[in-house]
Amino acid sequence: MTERLDARRPDAPTLAGQYQPGEVEQRRYEQWVAAGHFRASAESDKPPFTIVIPPPNVTGSLHMGHALDHTVQDALIRRKRMQGYEALWLPGMDHAGIATQNVVERQLAGQGLSRHDLGREKFVERVWQWKGESGGAILGQMRRLGDSVDWDRERFTMDEGLSRAVQTMFKKLYDDGLIYRANRIINWCPRCLTALSDIEVEHTDDEGELISIRYSDDVVVATTRAETMLGDTAVAVHPDDERYRHLIGTEVAVPLTDRRIPIVADEHVDPAFGTGMVKVTPAHDPNDFEIGQRHGLPSLTIMDERGVITAHGPFQGLDRYEARPAIVAALREQGRIVAEKRPYVHAVGHCSRCRTTVEPRLSLQWFVNTAPLAEAAGDAVRDGRVKIEPAELAKRYFAWVDNMHDWCISRQLWWGHRIPVWYGPNDEIVCVGPDEQPPTGEGWRQDEDVLDTWFSSGLWPFSTLGWPEQTPDLAKFYPTSVLVTGYDILFFWVARMMMFGLYAMDGKQPFDTVALHGMVRDQHGKKMSKSFGNVVDPLDWIDRYGADATRFTLARGANPGGDVPVSEDWCQGSRNFCNKLWNATRFALLNGAHTDGPLPTDLSTVDRWILSRLAHVTAEVDEQFEAYEFAKVCDLLYHFAWDDVCDWYVELSKPVLAEGGPAAEATRRVLGHVLDQLLRLLHPVIPFVTEELWTALTGGETIMTAAWPVADRGGIDDAAEREIGTVQRVVTEIRRFRSDQGLRPTQRVAARLDGLTVAGVAAHERLIRSLVRLDDPGDDFQASATLAMPGEVSVELDTRGSIDVAAERARLTKDRAAAEKEAAQARAKLDNPAFVGKAPEPVVAKIRERLAVAEADLVRIDAALEALPS
Repeated sequence: MTERLDARRPDAPTLAGQYQPGEVEQRRYEQWVAAGHFRASAESDKPPFTIVIPPPNVTGSLHMGHALDHTVQDALIRRKRMQGYEALWLPGMDHAGIATQNVVERQLAGQGLSRHDLGREKFVERVWQWKGESGGAILGQMRRLGDSVDWDRERFTMDEGLSRAVQTMFKKLYDDGLIYRANRIINWCPRCLTALSDIEVEHTDDEGELISIRYSDDVVVATTRAETMLGDTAVAVHPDDERYRHLIGTEVAVPLTDRRIPIVADEHVDPAFGTGMVKVTPAHDPNDFEIGQRHGLPSLTIMDERGVITAHGPFQGLDRYEARPAIVAALREQGRIVAEKRPYVHAVGHCSRCRTTVEPRLSLQWFVNTAPLAEAAGDAVRDGRVKIEPAELAKRYFAWVDNMHDWCISRQLWWGHRIPVWYGPNDEIVCVGPDEQPPTGEGWRQDEDVLDTWFSSGLWPFSTLGWPEQTPDLAKFYPTSVLVTGYDILFFWVARMMMFGLYAMDGKQPFDTVALHGMVRDQHGKKMSKSFGNVVDPLDWIDRYGADATRFTLARGANPGGDVPVSEDWCQGSRNFCNKLWNATRFALLNGAHTDGPLPTDLSTVDRWILSRLAHVTAEVDEQFEAYEFAKVCDLLYHFAWDDVCDWYVELSKPVLAEGGPAAEATRRVLGHVLDQLLRLLHPVIPFVTEELWTALTGGETIMTAAWPVADRGGIDDAAEREIGTVQRVVTEIRRFRSDQGLRPTQRVAARLDGLTVAGVAAHERLIRSLVRLDDPGDDFQASATLAMPGEVSVELDTRGSIDVAAERARLTKDRAAAEKEAAQARAKLDNPAFVGKAPEPVVAKIRERLAVAEADLVRIDAALEALPS
């Protein structure tokens, strides 16, 4: 590849012998930022293309999921920028209420303090101080990955403008009757002492116990949480269950208590599960709460916020996990245990921050009435305003928004947007907007809770553009063009943005397309987990292989909606790909390739072939980009670059360049053009190496603002592709033979090539001989091996003294078996009247052609076998 033919242009830059990412990436990124290439302007008359980054937590560090998400977004933005759009990629961070408060509380605990020692105001000041000193490490890591975000527009969900948007939205929802306060069952973390959203609860299959308890001779229930029996206020059966119909309306005593509770009929009960009877604990189970509401049952809270039993009796003061075995032991002593199953594996919810088992808890909280908002969010996808890619995941979206429960938005934290509601001395309730003064006077107090972090991030697509003000940014860049995110938060974040965006922006969707990708997994498809020991730090890969190799590895596995397997070996392969591009461009520069002036019109077949391939690949890359098929984009470009350009075009060009003259000059121009266009096509995915190579090749300022390639349909040349395809097959077959025989790459062999004229490649005989080290046959030529190839081409080689006859016989025998199999399959189809009668004529003709080729191959192979020395 790096063979120098001494034709370098005097002004051509010199590339180093090897690509060193560490010497390029930071320098190039700083140049891009300083030049303002990432900035977008609302004053531009270019069409807008907008992506708002899914805001990472202020406490977070770049993990593989982020790296995938950002690689895909950056690829989209860079391409649109090159296509002439005013491309805005808006960055920012989420204040991450629970996670951030936990971090600062741990720091205080190390000093022997709690947040209560500081008080609310001083604690919040301490959190802001931590944010300024330690938060946002991920922003620097985004730079290392190459994110071309508009840093001048960086936002934070707790900054002044976004806080104003949050207060405006709360007030608007409250005034419209879509926010209310009520006692409802919520997810509660006894460690963090706050309500949790559904996305903050992670479910795992845990080993527990299933205890069947006899309440009476007729009533047996099974439970995994025996301690909640203390809060039972009913037993429920299905109304159509004949076994228990006579018990409906009667009462039964709760074991270990002196309370009696009713037996009610409710369709929620599954008669086929367990005994067909369920205990009803409305204050500690969401389904039981609904049953309680339907039947007017009381709700008895028997645990405090830390999971400690508060019900009067011998178990009062015990932690829930201490109370459970104690209650089972007491029931066993009374002979009330009918069955015990251990281990019993069942789904258990855990706080995503501290891993504590979540407790369903009846609590006075603020809620959003999601019914009308969710209906609008579903309609926007159904009527085509918003497209979900891949389309099959829309069903999962509908399953969520069509069955959405009201959303608990209050959190018992100090860090976050405090709920803008004041309570008066006479039970007055006042909701205050951003331009309103809160009530003053004795007895007035503000709600202590803050809003769920997802409330503010649900406003992200429009609050970051200036809403509630009608800003030029909002007019130019909303709706945003595409949201790129993982399918795992389709239900939570995407649905909330849809609800709030449509509501706040008068039915205008927050984004036109939702492009979903999967989770990053290891090479075996296993989820990355610290417990599995298979977690990969993308920064480690960037350090060792470069940002481009890391990005290419991730993008090459990114199919719409599918999980993305990665391995270090694949990242090494991506680094090798970058090196291959480097070497090809270095070779081109050393041999005078350039991009000056128009392409010549008088071109060789080889030059026309590579331009035709370029046109095909450019069109296919565009098509796949529009379909968010990043894996296919990368695969197309990888094989075009490695196979067509480096392995074939560069090699086919060497003899031409060595000879010099007009043909060589034409090839230099074509080689420069092909690399120029290839580097542009690759730039969105691997920006650093393409910038370094493109500027060296073209002398341009930056590839970032170079025009995106447009497929030259007029350059498609089917005849040239067929002709060079034949050359490739001949060369490949000869190379395979040489390899099988153990011939040294530099060893020359005399050969006679027959059938090149019939095959239409006689003009390339010198080129073929040059590529595979074949000499013309001399007077003493004696064929010792014959290669039979598709079509009419055959190659006779004089390998006396160097050929392995046994190996050649084995190779030919193998080829004969393949040809015989091909012929047999074709005959079977042609001998089938049903196939011949029903298949389209072009299909039948193709099968006949395959049979003819296979039979001709058999004749040639048999002749070659016969010619081998015995």
